[in-house]
Amino acid sequence: MRKEDKYTVIEEIGKILKEYSCVYLTETAGLNAEKTSALRRACFKNDVKLVVVKNTLLKKAMEQSDVDYSGLYPALKGATSLMLSNTGNAPAKLLKDFVKKDDTLPALKAAFVEGCVYGADQLELLASLKSKNELIADVIALLQSPAKNVISALQSSGTKLHGILETLSKKEQ
Repeated sequence: MRKEDKYTVIEEIGKILKEYSCVYLTETAGLNAEKTSALRRACFKNDVKLVVVKNTLLKKAMEQSDVDYSGLYPALKGATSLMLSNTGNAPAKLLKDFVKKDDTLPALKAAFVEGCVYGADQLELLASLKSKNELIADVIALLQSPAKNVISALQSSGTKLHGILETLSKKEQ
């Protein structure tokens, strides 16, 4: 590869890295064509971008980035595929499903999710993490719960009070 081409590829990888907040480094070199196609289809359905890169070019793109990816550098050995997403747990769930079918591949090398670096042995943890949108929904549900309880208590008390007043008014007649 010519030097000019390498610079172009490094810039492209840098642009891709800026688009996504979650970067997963995976090992997919041992997959046959059928499994690779299935993985690519699953990535497309789950809004995960799958890119095969050269380690040296990826490292240079990461070094030029504003984000500190230095925790991922030790995992840049052998064939590397990037799984990129803006949802932290989407690639982990996808990898977990594929590992259930085939015990070895694709394998997680390392992950960079929302500013934290995770190792190859933390796939279960990554898959169980809630996404930012799920956490926001949980907080909103918790905040709405007391208000709903107060409203329902007021509504039920109003019905009881109305029934008591109606009974008392009929009794006096």
